[in-house]
Amino acid sequence: MKSKSTALILSILLGSLGIDRFYLGYTGLGVLKLITVGGFGIWWLVDLIKIATGSMKDAQGNALE
Repeated sequence: MKSKSTALILSILLGSLGIDRFYLGYTGLGVLKLITVGGFGIWWLVDLIKIATGSMKDAQGNALE
């Protein structure tokens, strides 16, 4: 199980580099997020909101704890 608080901290600090996606197991999306610098900021903000509200799941479909 992945930690919601860890994912949130990673998203706040390093989300524009895709580190939060790598942590959650989404390697391909992490690379895309890294290349686009967080989807030009929009993708970073969307991921931040999804993690904070609890609607983001890890790559295996498990809810963050």
